[in-house]
Amino acid sequence: MWDRYDPRSNDGRDRGGLADRNRGSRGGTCERGRNGDHDRRDVFTKDLDLPRGPQRELVRERERTYEINGAESRLLGTVGAFRVVSQNDFHDVRDDSQNTRQNLRHLEKRGLVRSAPLNADDRAVTLTDRGRDLLEANLYERDDRSREPRQTFYAGVRKPRELTHDTKVYRAYQRAEERLREQGGRVRRVVLDYELKRDYQRFLHERNRGRKDCDGRPDREPEEIARWAREHELPYFDEHVHFPDARIEYDDRAGRQRHEDIEVMTGHYRGAHAGAAARSGFTRYRVVGGVVGGRGGGRRTAHPRIAEELLL
Repeated sequence: MWDRYDPRSNDGRDRGGLADRNRGSRGGTCERGRNGDHDRRDVFTKDLDLPRGPQRELVRERERTYEINGAESRLLGTVGAFRVVSQNDFHDVRDDSQNTRQNLRHLEKRGLVRSAPLNADDRAVTLTDRGRDLLEANLYERDDRSREPRQTFYAGVRKPRELTHDTKVYRAYQRAEERLREQGGRVRRVVLDYELKRDYQRFLHERNRGRKDCDGRPDREPEEIARWAREHELPYFDEHVHFPDARIEYDDRAGRQRHEDIEVMTGHYRGAHAGAAARSGFTRYRVVGGVVGGRGGGRRTAHPRIAEELLL
C-alpha cells in the first residue's frame, strides 16, 4: 500500500544537533562523473546537508542513523521533489542501471523509499514518511532574512490511479531542464501542482477561518479569483484557475528569476480536457508509447529541439 502524505511547512523541530554541522563538510562541490558530467538532480540536494561523494557516510534523523552516499542522496532528493519517479528514469551517464538498482535496494531496506511495479520492466519509487523526515532533518539552517523558497519534499502517492501519468512529470522535467540549461538557465527548484493548489485553497477559504457560521464553501468573487490567478501567473478561463503538473523556477542567462510551467499529456487527454491544456499556455509533453515528446505551449515558441522530439 502507498502512503498518503501532503506537504507541510518547515516547523523548526529538533534536528538532533545537525544545525551545528559545518556546511562545507558535505556541501560545496557535488560529485561529478568521470567526465565532469552535469547532474540535473543536484538542485534537489543543494539545501541538504547530505553526503555528496561515492562513499557512504552516517546521516542522522532524530534518534535514527543511516549510511548513504552521494548518489543515494540525489535519489532521495529527486524522489521527494517529484513525489513519484520511474526507476528507469534514474539511469544516466553517472549512475548505471546496476548501481541505481543497488542504491534503491539499499534505501528500500533502510525504510527510506518504497517501490511498486509500474509495468513489466519498470517500478515506481516514492519516499516513505521516514525518508521525508530524513531530508527535512538535514536541511541547512538559514538566516531568518532569507526569502528564497526551499524545495518541498513529498512522501507517498496521493492518487494511485494517476501513477503512470505522475511518473512522467520527472521525465518532462529532464527535457525542460536540458533545454533551459542549453540556453544558459539554472534551475532553482520545482513546484508541483499540489503546492500551487494548496496555496489556492488557502486563498479561497482565508475569510472562513474561525467562523462558526461557515458552510465550508469559499467566499471569493470571480474577480478576486481572476486577480489571484494573474498574481500567480496562472491561466484563468472558463471560470477556473488552471494548474500545470509542475512549475520550474529558474534563473535565466542574465540572472533574472523566471519560471516555466509544464504539463504531461497522456492518451486520456481528450475533448475539453485536451482543449484546456492547449489553451493554458503551458509547455506540453505528449506521452506516446511510454515516451515523452515535447511541445511548445500556446504563449511560447517551441524550441527547435522540442519540435524534433514531438511524438504523435
